Amino acid sequence: MDYKTLAAAALEAMEMSYSPYSHFRVGAALLTKSGKIYKGCNIESAAYSPTNCAERTALFKAVSEGEREFAAIAVAGAPKGGEPQYCYPCGVCRQMLKEFFRDDCEVLVVKTADDYKVHTLGEILPFGFGAENLR
Repeated sequence: MDYKTLAAAALEAMEMSYSPYSHFRVGAALLTKSGKIYKGCNIESAAYSPTNCAERTALFKAVSEGEREFAAIAVAGAPKGGEPQYCYPCGVCRQMLKEFFRDDCEVLVVKTADDYKVHTLGEILPFGFGAENLR
């Protein structure tokens, strides 16, 4: 899987966003170790707290289908009517990625299929708290 394909999938997922309150669309494309891609978008609620981010939507879809090993995730975000910008996962999403990603798994933040930055989970969540801390 090349980064360009994963970045394009995140941009495609962004188009499915349900964001009538923030007007900020986010899409994510999660790559499993087996090469399958699970896409997710942000889904908002008027009550705000039940809102779910794109990264967690993709992760929950994959985990609910039995996936447990992941290689990378790409995230794209844009204000309504605006151009995509580098959009990093929120703290809650970083914590959920920590549950299933190793620290060296890749996180792409995407403007276009050709314009993205690549980080590791360890870089965007330094000193993360995970299952190993509970042992």
